[in-house]
Amino acid sequence: MEPVLCYRLNSPLTEAEATVRAALQKEGFGILTEVDVTAVLRAKLGVETKPYKILGACNPAIAHRAMEADPRVGAFLPCGLALYEDAEGHTTVCLQNPDLISATFHTHGLEEAGNEARERLDSALRSVAKPV
Repeated sequence: MEPVLCYRLNSPLTEAEATVRAALQKEGFGILTEVDVTAVLRAKLGVETKPYKILGACNPAIAHRAMEADPRVGAFLPCGLALYEDAEGHTTVCLQNPDLISATFHTHGLEEAGNEARERLDSALRSVAKPV
């Protein structure tokens, strides 16, 4: 089982991020956290990097079902997405594979929530990007 699922958009990170956010919203996901890794590394280390951002996506209904099945799952939430731009100005989006939650915990009820999260995230990203 792959730990991350990746997709590619033929647009720079700023544009790709807006596209990804809209696609996720259509599947019931909101963004709870975001980290501008480029800005953090610039501020903390004084280094310049290619654009890189981390988003924490959450579908409240799926998260609730998963945490009801096993409260420890909260340590794996929200679903993390890394967006980074390459030298050609294209953006890759990688997300943690939600199937790993049920494979890791072996708790009744998690497999369904994990499958639904993966299906919805995959649907959102395939609507705007190509799998890598």
